[in-house]
Amino acid sequence: MAGGDLEAAEDAVQEACAAALVQWPAAGPPDSPRGWLIGVARHKALDRIRRESRRSEKEALAAGAFPAPAVEPPAAGGFAALAASSAGQPAGPPSGAPAGAPLGAAGEDPLLAADDQLALVFMCCHPALNPAARVALTLRCVCGLETAEIAAAFLVPEPTMAQRLVRAKRKIRQAGIPLLVPAPAELPGRLDAVLRVIYLVFTEGHLATSGGELVRPGLCAQAIGLARAVAALLPGQPEARGLLALLLLTDARRAARTDDTGALVLLADQDRRRWDAAMITEGRRLVEQALPEGRPGPYQLHAAIAACHADAGAAADTDWPQIVALYDALLKFEPTAVTAANRAAAVAMADSPEAGLAILLGLGADPAVARWPQLHVAIAELSRQAGRPDAARDAYDEALRLGLAPAQRAFVRRQLAALPPGGTK
Repeated sequence: MAGGDLEAAEDAVQEACAAALVQWPAAGPPDSPRGWLIGVARHKALDRIRRESRRSEKEALAAGAFPAPAVEPPAAGGFAALAASSAGQPAGPPSGAPAGAPLGAAGEDPLLAADDQLALVFMCCHPALNPAARVALTLRCVCGLETAEIAAAFLVPEPTMAQRLVRAKRKIRQAGIPLLVPAPAELPGRLDAVLRVIYLVFTEGHLATSGGELVRPGLCAQAIGLARAVAALLPGQPEARGLLALLLLTDARRAARTDDTGALVLLADQDRRRWDAAMITEGRRLVEQALPEGRPGPYQLHAAIAACHADAGAAADTDWPQIVALYDALLKFEPTAVTAANRAAAVAMADSPEAGLAILLGLGADPAVARWPQLHVAIAELSRQAGRPDAARDAYDEALRLGLAPAQRAFVRRQLAALPPGGTK
């Protein structure tokens, strides 16, 4: 994003595509074409930023306006300045680079170079954009999610999300909003949006809305890496540690979430011996560190819920009343249909399928929420548990009609085939 210009970033994507047309026919496509394109585009954008940031100095040197500076170690700046100051070390803006200078400006430090994508996420989560727009734009332009995938995360139709992205780009262009590396003092103000971006990247990786696989390991690893970097960068922010804990505790179950054929295995049916013990240990430790600080937030609560599942040696040992209580607290931070639906599933386990089903059916009265296929899968599952196969069949059919990714569609079809005939709705 040379000079904070979003259009320059889009030019970098075009350059990456052009490079692929040259390289791939000769060397063959990479294992992850999409990841290759995103990585090359990111490097080309950063190279452009570095060239632009040095242009005035080079022109002045060429004109003899001032002598060449003596070679000195680069001063710490940008994200390294924040990390250094939090560790009690002196830090300040690099020489010749004001706070908020474009990424790659004079005095770039090793931390910035190592966390290019994190820096771009912070840049794109600009406070001049409304929260939903800044998150969606960052998911599209920095993280590479498709518009349809972003729309699914926001529970809106794809054309609606496409228009939101167009409006956000137009606002940046018309208002001349510079996408610059924020000064250290500005980072906490952007943190909520940054954490949301990382969470939604992981969500798409954990339960893919496109493609033939249930899980996209590359996206999960990308999100965990970003969460780990943010937690290290802002050690005084318990929500950053909460997010990292959530992702670790959730991804720890990955190996058990599918069987040998790649089919989805529900949480209650998973072989918990296949869960990653090291990830669970780290995630639990992070939760135990964050919650006692007395600054609860949605990611700490999500992580606490995941820790409850991790603490249960078997599905029957799960402390469902505690999980319901945590969802009650979470609803105060995230009063969304997704949170309410997840709480309904917990209520069904703590109380009865009918109790959870009543909550889900109430959510489905909202036309926007009724377009969410996972709601109907949940309704079908609880209807099945309540002994209402016809209602379960109707809900499964509605989920299929609304559209599911192949792995989820295959699961629903297996559930449909296993339903007994007859029953009452």
